[in-house]
Amino acid sequence: MIQFLKTRNRTMLELWTGIIACGILCQIVGAVLLGFVFEGSQLIYALSLWLGILMSLISTIHMYKSLDKALDFDEGTAKKKIYASYVFRYLILVVIFAVICITDVLNPLICFMGYMMLKVGALIQPQTHKIYNRIFHETDPIPMTQEEYDAMREAEEAESEKAEVMESESEINESEKIESEESEIKDDTEVSPR
Repeated sequence: MIQFLKTRNRTMLELWTGIIACGILCQIVGAVLLGFVFEGSQLIYALSLWLGILMSLISTIHMYKSLDKALDFDEGTAKKKIYASYVFRYLILVVIFAVICITDVLNPLICFMGYMMLKVGALIQPQTHKIYNRIFHETDPIPMTQEEYDAMREAEEAESEKAEVMESESEINESEKIESEESEIKDDTEVSPR
């Protein structure tokens, strides 16, 4: 299971974990408060909350897919595609919330609170990242300063140049060896009588 989770999109996993954990916390707090204050509205609270959380999970998938597709284009086209996906996503949300408000079946404020778990999940993503680092037994790389990065790049370039020089020298030596063998064969054929 852990290996399966490691091969998936790690940021999405961390974001979803935060959204669902906050949703569970809101469900527990809401159930306790509604048990004391209002009798019989726990089902509507739960349905409204989890519909909002479901919408936030679907929104994260849509955001990921649209950003992934947009990054294949140049800057101007990418901005247009990202903006178009943003408008599309929020138009769908407006339609869903309009239906909820018109039908009066679910509580639109609780549903909106469930959708806002997307924002809370994004805010606590650094903490869920640390938790998943412990679960997967991983550590984050230590960031480099610009000077360290430049020095590393120079060392890599020098090493690649050295490897190219060695490769060209070995090719030259090999061609010289082949030429000397050919000249020896030619000399042998000239010397040997028929």
